[in-house]
Amino acid sequence: MADLSFGIVALGANLPLPGQDPAETLRGALGRLQDVPQVRVSAVSRIWRTPALPAGAGPDYANAVALIRTGLPAPAVLAVLHGIEADHGRDRSGGRWSARVLDLDLIALDDLILPDADHLRAWIDLPPDRQRVLTPDQLILPHPRLQDRAFVLAPLAEIAPGWCHPLTGRSVAQMRDALGPQALAGLVPMDGSDRPART
Repeated sequence: MADLSFGIVALGANLPLPGQDPAETLRGALGRLQDVPQVRVSAVSRIWRTPALPAGAGPDYANAVALIRTGLPAPAVLAVLHGIEADHGRDRSGGRWSARVLDLDLIALDDLILPDADHLRAWIDLPPDRQRVLTPDQLILPHPRLQDRAFVLAPLAEIAPGWCHPLTGRSVAQMRDALGPQALAGLVPMDGSDRPART
């Protein structure tokens, strides 16, 4: 694949599918992503157990992050992710931050800022009470909640600690550390290994 872009994909699940737990669902979704001809999975974090957000919203999540290389444009990558979610029975009728069998988020693609810096900044600065009720009507990259989400930053720091946000300039490690220990409390690698997985 020529002219490959570097992408970050976050994976999460907290509802079991028949015969498999959420961690197994993430592994299956990664397998499906690896089978997409225009996508190459280049690194995968460990799977982490993380508390539901907001607290008490449901069972703990299994979360992971994958790095990809792809020749697809951002909307096509998002369509691939939504297709994998749908094939796993993802139901979006429960609203934002509801429990789910699978959640795949395109976090970033190269240094793209979509649709533009002003829109991205507005969504980053959105107050928490508005985040719960407002949903963007277009693709926003990097994901506007990236810097707030320990369950993305902790696994991402295993495999791309030096990646820098194209708008703020902060690295993954800096964003994670800025959250403080309370935000990271309860996040535990599930597989017990000392090193992230790479493919």
